[in-house]
Amino acid sequence: MQSYGFVGTGELTAAIVEGLSADVAEPPAVFLSPRNHDIAHDLAARFPNAEVCRGNQEVLDNATTVVVAVRPQVARDVLAELAFRPEHVVVSAVAGVHLDRLAAWVAPATRIVRSIPLPTASRRASRTAMYPGDASARALFESVGDVVVPADEATLDTFSAATATFAAHLGQLAAIAGWMAGHGVDPADADAYIAHVYGELGRTLARHDGTLEELAAKHMTPGGINEQFRATLRDIPTERGLDEVLARLEGQ
Repeated sequence: MQSYGFVGTGELTAAIVEGLSADVAEPPAVFLSPRNHDIAHDLAARFPNAEVCRGNQEVLDNATTVVVAVRPQVARDVLAELAFRPEHVVVSAVAGVHLDRLAAWVAPATRIVRSIPLPTASRRASRTAMYPGDASARALFESVGDVVVPADEATLDTFSAATATFAAHLGQLAAIAGWMAGHGVDPADADAYIAHVYGELGRTLARHDGTLEELAAKHMTPGGINEQFRATLRDIPTERGLDEVLARLEGQ
């Protein structure tokens, strides 16, 4: 049976492990880093297939596919302490760390994949971008959603930069709810209303089979308030922010 090891036990690892394990008749064996005690032990308590190891090397000793999910700033130091085997499949979820650097850090393992799993893996709804294509990595991520394999590593960085917009998007929703509260709406009602409106918009997105620009047009009336607000936001170029994030990723 396939086994998965996780070096780094944060929220992303928790989402993948939940997607692999919850309500699954025969879930894979999962071996967890002990570094985040609370998350690791919560997962082990909830899912019998998950085990907290004594250290990261024990994770590698038990697993055939190893998911590295640590912060980019500490990735080299964490991996330098570990002895990989030639047969390991190493799946990196470390943003901006390219394959050539990973190859030096995890030798003699040679099957190395970069990936961008999403928190929606917890409900098996992630659309994970990964490069290069690899059967073991694909099997992992198809267990928690869909997979897209870009044409090359540079294109994967573009996918990664796009995910840098999550916090800004949620922050804008928080700002809208805060603005409503500032105009007399109960803060809890404002949060609930905005969450509902944009939650339902997400459902519309999932069902839409045209372009995003076409969908935006459907939500605007010429001369209406949606058109007015969108015109205001055009003064803040999204592309500039994305270009700056991409430059950072390419320079890691």
